[in-house]
Amino acid sequence: MTQLDSLKRLTTVVADTGDFRQLATFQPQDATTNPSLILKAVQKPEYRPLLEETVARFKGQPLEELVDRLLVRFGTEILSIIPGRVSTEVDARLSFDEDATYSRGERLIDLYQGAGVHIDRVLIKVAATWEGIRAAERLERRGIHTNLTLLFSFAQAVACGQAGVQLISPFVGRIYDWHKKSAGSAWDEAARAGANDPGVQSVRRIYEHYKHFGIRTEVMGASFRNVGQITALAGCDLLTISPDLLALLAASDEPLQRALDPEAARSLRLDAVEYDEPAFRYAHNEDAMATEKLAEGIRAFAADAAKLDQLLLTA
Repeated sequence: MTQLDSLKRLTTVVADTGDFRQLATFQPQDATTNPSLILKAVQKPEYRPLLEETVARFKGQPLEELVDRLLVRFGTEILSIIPGRVSTEVDARLSFDEDATYSRGERLIDLYQGAGVHIDRVLIKVAATWEGIRAAERLERRGIHTNLTLLFSFAQAVACGQAGVQLISPFVGRIYDWHKKSAGSAWDEAARAGANDPGVQSVRRIYEHYKHFGIRTEVMGASFRNVGQITALAGCDLLTISPDLLALLAASDEPLQRALDPEAARSLRLDAVEYDEPAFRYAHNEDAMATEKLAEGIRAFAADAAKLDQLLLTA
């Protein structure tokens, strides 16, 4: 049995890619996309026709509608291959606009339903700002399920749980990146690997909080840099993994043990935590890593969204 097979027995494996032709190889349950992954895919010759067909079919429509239609086209192609759900992201440039995020999420779902996709097979990805969390709460009340992304702080996770969102995506690798850069020459890779990895520790804390207090929101570790981060989170509700790392897991027969256990989490002694808006903003601000990485992530996704806009305008 490969490590990937073993992992699938403990955790729902999700592919993190816009390159849907790779999906059949690894047979994931779900798939996630983001603006950077879609941008990367449409620049490949095999995917360029999807962009050109979308532009030709909906010529004259507003640019933001063309973008959403392209995202949905990729999503429907992915859903034809996988049995589960696809995550499709709202434009990161709307991260601080609750109403616009809500409306964009509604439109994405309308487009999916127009393509014959059931609402339960789509997760609307939203940046885990205070405004994004509020928009996601409203979408959930409408029966539209959400995936809160760019999640780096415990405060973000607590607020998402309070809002009753379907799923969160804490970014393991980007947390690791920040701590490694911050430590500089003092960083000890071996000592901070596996269960001691700061990104892994962040997800463990969130997972244990959710399971201990019976919070239904699913935890999906994301943004991995190495296989060790993945195996150290075996047992997490879901893990979204790039094709390169999926291939490494599929090529290994190293034994894999459960690392996260809901029963063990329920037996812990933990304090309840809740946030209103001022408390959330203060707690998140106190986490320098999370503050910096959230801002950086929004900027990066927004830049790639702008590049995708240009590709559509010039197609």
